Amino acid sequence: MARVGAPFGIKGWIKLQAFTETADSLDAYASWLLKIPGKADAPWDEFEVEDFSVNVKGVFAKLKGCDDRTAAEKLVKREIGIPRNALEETAEGEVFWIDLIGCEVISTTGVKLGKVETLMETGANDVLVVKLGSEETLIPFIDDVIVEVDREAKRITVSWSGEYL
Repeated sequence: MARVGAPFGIKGWIKLQAFTETADSLDAYASWLLKIPGKADAPWDEFEVEDFSVNVKGVFAKLKGCDDRTAAEKLVKREIGIPRNALEETAEGEVFWIDLIGCEVISTTGVKLGKVETLMETGANDVLVVKLGSEETLIPFIDDVIVEVDREAKRITVSWSGEYL
């Protein structure tokens, strides 16, 4: 949803780099999850949002328990997420990225391509980053390629062949 950019002031405020469609949408959640980046096994720590502000200088937040610049500095570069149960239901045909991460990806011919490790935005469309062992495959998340997303089974069926690898 966002990343902590830098401390802001001396009272524990942090500046955010928001990845949401609108920056002020982060204010809709009473608590956030923060995680140290690059550590897959790092825990998500929950923080209550005490105050939030969007202005011409950027997006800022004050988290409960983060009361000075030193505490804010410890949060720099942390990834910010929202508890899954706090997100609203998606519309028909829509999914949250978090629902795709960890899904097994299988071609329409039954070939196992790996699991979704992450997604990335390219401007034109989103792309699944699929890993199988040390092999990485980039698969565009577009209607012509994505045949089915089964969230319950954690499986994505794609019209994708070895020729594209």
